[in-house]
Amino acid sequence: MPLTTTVLGAYPKPDYVPVDDWFTIPDGQVSASATRAYDEALLAPDAEAEALFVRAAAEVIADQAACGIDIVTDGEVRRENYIHYHCRHLTGIDFADLTHKVLRDGAYETDLPTVRGAIAAKGEPFLPHDYRTAQASTDRPVKVTLPGPMTITDTTADAYYDDPARQGADLAKALNVEIRALVEAGCRHIQVDEPLFARKPAAALDYGIDNLNRCFDGVDGSVARAVHVCCGYPTKLDDIDYKKADPNAYLEMAEALDSSVVDQISIEDAHRHNDLALLERFRESTVIFGSIAIASSALEPVSAIRRRLTEALAHIDAKRLIVAPDCGLGFLTRDLAMAKLRHMCEAARSI
Repeated sequence: MPLTTTVLGAYPKPDYVPVDDWFTIPDGQVSASATRAYDEALLAPDAEAEALFVRAAAEVIADQAACGIDIVTDGEVRRENYIHYHCRHLTGIDFADLTHKVLRDGAYETDLPTVRGAIAAKGEPFLPHDYRTAQASTDRPVKVTLPGPMTITDTTADAYYDDPARQGADLAKALNVEIRALVEAGCRHIQVDEPLFARKPAAALDYGIDNLNRCFDGVDGSVARAVHVCCGYPTKLDDIDYKKADPNAYLEMAEALDSSVVDQISIEDAHRHNDLALLERFRESTVIFGSIAIASSALEPVSAIRRRLTEALAHIDAKRLIVAPDCGLGFLTRDLAMAKLRHMCEAARSI
């Protein structure tokens, strides 16, 4: 059997989608103007906007399927920012009075929504709707992605908790509401994104993984429970010198992640190769292995992807290896994203 393939979340948005995308903001900044300007009506879109979102999800999924992707996503087409889209469905977070904050270990600074009260899920769960409309367009399983507690905490400003572990616990409870609702709706592939784990492995080990477990409270092994841990995001395509996490971060966390409730652990390998002995530390978990770079316009040859996958399989059983891009594909053009995915899937099928 060929290796299973998936994507991690974001995909180039069709130009008719009625929401701005943070990938298109100059220098990748989550700017104050973009944060304030987001049309709240799009959280409950009218029939015209909803039709555009449904059309976009179907087109994105069709692209992925045409490339050979086994487990697809809706490309996060409804999200102006994959973190803040979820935050707008939570109590306690103020999007009107923003707070200036330095992010990613000083990589950039911006104005962010501010936590001013207790965080909890607000209203009816919203992700089941996103899942159902996406799944209705395909016979392939649709994966739904959510920002994790540590990552939300880092991408908002805190004026209430003064305790990231406690704030993360409340966020995990709120995320768990959505995750349980997704399971009830039939979703069997759910991924929590925690790039902060790689940048702050000590905090991840102290409380981050505990809160990740809380996200999946009450969700059993009939659901593929995944965590995505990327090493940092560029500010633009072909940005070579962007801030990356310490290369030892995966090694520090591997055994703890392997002992967590998640079944699948998504790591990057394309933009910076790991010591593949890392894979041997995941004794039980499936590894989603980043095999194409998402910040480079260079198209990886099939032979190079195949060679790296073959090297990886010397350290982990093929049944526990899933092939994916390093991270989301939002910085790429549609044509380049499809070319990269086609090469990735061809390499995976050839193993």
